[in-house]
Amino acid sequence: MIDFPNHSRSYDRTRHAVRFWGHDSAIEASFFIDEGALKQIQPSANATESGFLNAFDCNRDLICATAARKYVRGSRGSYDLLAADF
Repeated sequence: MIDFPNHSRSYDRTRHAVRFWGHDSAIEASFFIDEGALKQIQPSANATESGFLNAFDCNRDLICATAARKYVRGSRGSYDLLAADF
């Protein structure tokens, strides 16, 4: 089962997404939630780096629950969360 104990996150300008990490025992997986998904779950989010990070922080539980549903152990190193996932 994947868990998200690390509250670190960063904005990736090249991917237009917020990156965060999950851990399944010793396995680390990267997740990216794109700007479109963040705007969908928080329409009032400012379209700036700080606005997207704030939208992520305000909706962390929903985002992590969605990431956990998308995760498949050992399947790949990173996962993309898009508006359709919410």
